Order: sequence, then structure tokens, then C-alpha cells
Amino acid sequence: MISIIVLILILAAIIIALYCYLKRKSYLGKKMILTSQDYTVLFISVPKENEKTPPAAESMFAALHGIYKSKSEEASAIADFVSFEIVAQKNQIKFYVFTPNHLRDFVEGQIYAQYPDIEIQEVEDYAQLPSEQNVSHLGTELLLNKEDVYPIKTYDNFEVDPLASITAVLSKVSKNEEIWMQIIVRPVSDEWQNKGISYVDAVKAGRGSGGGVGSILLGGTWGFIKDLFYTATQPEREAEKPGEIKLPGPVEAALTGVEEKIVKLGFSTKIRIVAVAENQVKARQRLHSAVGAFKQFNTTNMNGFKSETTQINNEIFLDDYQKRLFLDQGFTLNITELASIFHLPNISVETPSIVWAGAKKGEPPADLPLVLDERPDPEITVFGITDFRGSQVKFGIREDDRRRHMYLIGRTGVGKTNTMQNMVIDDMKAGRGIAVVDPHGDFIEYILNFIPDERADDVVLFDPSDAEHPIGFNLLENVNPQLKNIVSSGLIGIFKKLWADSWGPRLEHILRNTILALLESPGETMLGIMKMLVDENYRREVVDRVQDPVVKDFWINEFERYDQKFRTEAVAPIQNKVGQFLSSSTIRNILGQPKSTIDIEDIMDHKKILLINLSKGKIGEDNCALIGAMIITKIQITAMMRARIPENERVDFYMYVDEFQNFATESFATILSEARKYHLNIIIANQYVTQMSEEVRDAVFGNVGTMITFRVGASDAPLLAKEYI
Repeated sequence: MISIIVLILILAAIIIALYCYLKRKSYLGKKMILTSQDYTVLFISVPKENEKTPPAAESMFAALHGIYKSKSEEASAIADFVSFEIVAQKNQIKFYVFTPNHLRDFVEGQIYAQYPDIEIQEVEDYAQLPSEQNVSHLGTELLLNKEDVYPIKTYDNFEVDPLASITAVLSKVSKNEEIWMQIIVRPVSDEWQNKGISYVDAVKAGRGSGGGVGSILLGGTWGFIKDLFYTATQPEREAEKPGEIKLPGPVEAALTGVEEKIVKLGFSTKIRIVAVAENQVKARQRLHSAVGAFKQFNTTNMNGFKSETTQINNEIFLDDYQKRLFLDQGFTLNITELASIFHLPNISVETPSIVWAGAKKGEPPADLPLVLDERPDPEITVFGITDFRGSQVKFGIREDDRRRHMYLIGRTGVGKTNTMQNMVIDDMKAGRGIAVVDPHGDFIEYILNFIPDERADDVVLFDPSDAEHPIGFNLLENVNPQLKNIVSSGLIGIFKKLWADSWGPRLEHILRNTILALLESPGETMLGIMKMLVDENYRREVVDRVQDPVVKDFWINEFERYDQKFRTEAVAPIQNKVGQFLSSSTIRNILGQPKSTIDIEDIMDHKKILLINLSKGKIGEDNCALIGAMIITKIQITAMMRARIPENERVDFYMYVDEFQNFATESFATILSEARKYHLNIIIANQYVTQMSEEVRDAVFGNVGTMITFRVGASDAPLLAKEYI
């Protein structure tokens, strides 16, 4: 008998030694494979109004079980795993997923399937110790109190979302402290369920401490050795086959819990926690708090978590965490248990410091003009990139849609100018003709860096602040007789906008006839307005050239009959207001030249680039508004002169006006309503609706075909929302 026992012990020792050798060899091989694979860290942010509860995470884990590999599939590879992580870092609580690159699309798809409104983005790995300061890091691994066939407490047995307790602990972390929680999961076959069934049957049959149960509890090689030793030492023991026995209530409840657990899919699981702080004392406090948060899942007579030995500044443990090593068997949790431990926060979790998602992102429309290759599409102007569920594709607007004009609105700093800059750059590269009216100057300074070399000769830069080389601009030059009323109305609108507080019908009447008279006198400029009112000889020369009987009658039969006092009172407001501009040498040098230096018609017909830098900081706000409105009026008039050209021969020209409320006169409404037929395509931007007069506002919303709305104020939101219904 003794010799048999010795032989068995020797055999057992050999088996144990061989087992350890093979286990070590397998461990090193798996570690080499794991560390050589490529991984991605995904940051997940959730809308604060998220209403998805833990069952959504349970469905997610059930779907992720699809990455399971059978033993035959694992022969040349290692089982795939995914790590779900909750981190408190820099006073923020974030949720991450660590996944092998070859599983990324699948993992993202299953997460999106249950949480369609979340945002997922690839980020750098957070699991790095701060390099700028000396810190202590303590870590531990969580284990189960009992065999893993016993369940932990799950979400359906909580009155409050269990995630709230975990995030509450994380919210207490100070700026220089960190807590990392890592839940690595790897799907397992249904073998663990069969073991659970055998275990339940054994307990119910009164064999809870027999050899068969030993195999169940210890499993694998250790179970085999135990059963071998058990059989050898009791050779004469007869197999007992007791029937069902009456179990105590707590035992019966525990077995019911086991039965409920094993009917669902299972994952081999490993949980690690790391706490980082300026010293060991604080790090230990944070670690104990984090471990304590998992004790809420402990249940009497069932299962729960306990902490393994605390690792103090252990670089090997830290390396295992950073590499997400999962080389042993871990313990098995089913999908309900995993969903209880890890799920994304919802509206019921009010913990501060959670990093929530920003504005909700929508799926790009099916008919959105996308640019799927590097070759530019001449029919699409690219100005943006889609950002939905990690897919980023260039998109733009079709030429035909641009002919219906575009309107961009949003608060300062939200991206209006950047969007317009992208469109301008694309237009320049595509060889299109453009004009940019910039009241700040930064817009133009930026796009000057992107002008293609082959288009350098097409650029016309109009900078009123350049006193040494003033560009001549005469709105009264060579105006088509049929368009004179449009020019006069445009100028009247400009002055009326600038002097709205002191505008009157008599002032408008005199100023209109002054402008109309100058339009019929070749070689005149805006400087003639002042001379017409005070220089009788000059006035007579101009009036003699006037052909319009109504205008001529005004100057001969009305103005000349004003007595001196009345005339002085009538013209004084015009002298004050017009003189305000003409007294500026900058304006006078530009508007006082009889012949314009720039040829707007040539620019538009030959697809050139007109850049108008009206920086308010250099020329003043009123001067900016005056020159800008005059140039826009000139472009309008030039476009209307295309009426003599067949429509199919009219060349598209694109006019960009940033902060267009500075130049939005009443005549601007006419431009929006009529410019399309002349292939003058307008892109305008401003910050809020009330910057526009009612007439201009109606023209914008009534004629603009494409509207891009950024973040707006509370008063504008209801109005703009109606445009999208």
C-alpha cells in the first residue's frame, strides 16, 4: 500500500513539474504574441441626456461574445480580449475601451448598436505616469470570494445605478491624483456552464465534498491529481448514489443564483486597479476607496470581490496594466454581471466631473456631396469633413446649389470664417472667380497663403489702408443709363444706413438728385457731391449736361428757388455727413480718382480673384462700411450688365461677404433676389438675426437656398429652427 502511495506521489510530482514547465512556456509565448500586436485606445463620451440603462450594456457584451475562438482556432493565435476602463485623471472621469486593431471596427459597431448617440474617438493611452513629478503608484487585482459559478450582486438588485457609487469615488480624486480601473474580458465556451450544472447537481445530490466536486472546483490538472489521490487512498470506497436531499433555505437560494448565472454567456475576466498620488499614503487611500466601490457587488451566500495583495510601486504590475496582459484563466462573469460593473453613464448618474459628449451629431444625409478620392470634382466645392462615428470624409456643395446663395450664421468663434476660408481656398484651386469682402483683414491675410502659384497674376488686392499706393475706385464712372437709378439707390442706401438716426426725406431728396446729376456728367467723382451744393458755377456746368428732365427740373426750378437760409439749412446735414468721409485722406484718395484702377467687369468675366481688405482697425468702422457697400453695389451693377449676354455664356462669380451686416443696405435685398440669374453667387455670414434690418432679413430668408447654422443665441434658435422643419 505504501509503495503505491509513493509511486503515485512521484508520478504526481512529475506531472506537476511538467505542468509548470509547459505553463511557463505557454505564458512566455502568449506574452510575446500579446505585446507584439497592435492596439487602439478609444475614448467614449456619452450625451448627458442618455437614457440607456445597464441592459443595453448587457446586449453589448452578448454581441461581443462573437469574438470567441474555439480551441482549434486558438492553435495558431491567442484568444482575443477587450478591456473596458474607467479613469479619474485631471479632475475628469472618462470611459475608455482598449481593443486589438483587428477587432476595432467590430467592437465600435457593437457599442454604437446599443449607444447610437455616443462619440468614440481614438486617443493616446492615458495609462502613463506623470513625467514632471515624482509619484507613487499602488495597484491591486480583484478576485472573487468564492468559486466563479456563484454570482455577484447584479444591477437588477440595486435601487440606485451601481455605476454611481464607482464614479462617486472617482469624483473625489484631486487634480494631482489618478485612479485607473481596468476590466479585461475574454469570451469563454459553454464548458463553464456545464461545470456549473454539474456542481448544482452534485450539491443537490449530497455530494458537495466528494471527489467529483473536487474536479469541478479545482478544475484541470489540479482536479485530476486530487481525484487520483482520492481514489488511490480509498480503493475500497464504493460509489454512493444518494438521492435528492432537502437543502437549507440559504443553500437553495445560492444554487438558484448559480442556475440563473450559468444560463447566460460568460467571459473570463480580470480586474485591475491602480491609484497614483504624490505619496504612498494618499495612493493607498485612493486604492482602498476604489476597491471599496466594488464591495457593493458582494452578497451573503453568493459571491463578491476581494482585493489581492497591494502592489507598491511595482513596475511589473504597472507594465501588466499598461499592456493589458491577460494570460491566465481569470474568473468567469456572465454578461449581466459585467453590465453591472461596466456600463456607460445615463441621466440618473449625476456625478460631477464626468466628461459628457457635446452637441449631438447626426448622420450625414444620403445625398450629401462627398469627395471619396483625391481627384477634385469640378462640380463640388469642398469646405468640410464629416464627423460621425469615426468616419471622416470630405464633403462640399454642388455648383448649382451655390447659385442659390449661401448664408452662414452663428456666434463669434464658432467656425463661420473658417468655413468660408475653406470654400475660398477650394475656389482658388479650382480656377473660379471670387471676390472677398473682409471687414477685419484676418480672413484675407490667411487665404493669401493659399493662392496657387499659377493664379498669382489673377489676384487684385484692394487695401484702402495702403496710403502710398491708393487704388482708384469711382462708382459714378461709365454707368449704363438704365442702371443709374440702381447706383443712386445703392449710394442712398449706404448713407441712410450710416446716418439712420438723423435721416430725413428732404436730405434724401436733395442727395438723390445730386448723385443722379453727377452720374450724367462724365468724369465726376464722389467729391462732386460737396461742390454741387456750394459751388454755383460747378453746379451750373453739371446741370447743363443733365438729360433727365426730372433731375434737371429739380436743380433749375426747385433748388435755385430756395432762399439762402432754407438752402443753408437743407444742405448743411449733407455737408456734415459727406464731409465726414471726404475729409479723410484715405477715402478721398480712393473715391476722388475719376478713373477706377480696378476693372470689376474684367475681374468677373475672366475669373480673377478680388480681395478687399477693409480692416476696421486700420480705416475705421464707418469708412469700412462705406467702401464695402460701394464695392458690393458696383459688383451688383456689373453683374446686371450681363443681361446682354446669353445666360449659358455667363461666367459664375462668387462673392464672399464676412460680417455682411456692416454692408447690408436696403439695396442688398435686390442683390439677393436678382443676382442668381446673372450668375453672381453670394456667400454671406453674420452673428445673429437682429443685426439685419427687417427688409434685409426677409430677403435673406426668402432667397438664400443653403443655410449653415452654427451655435446661435436663444432668441435666434426658435426662428432658425423653423427653416429646417
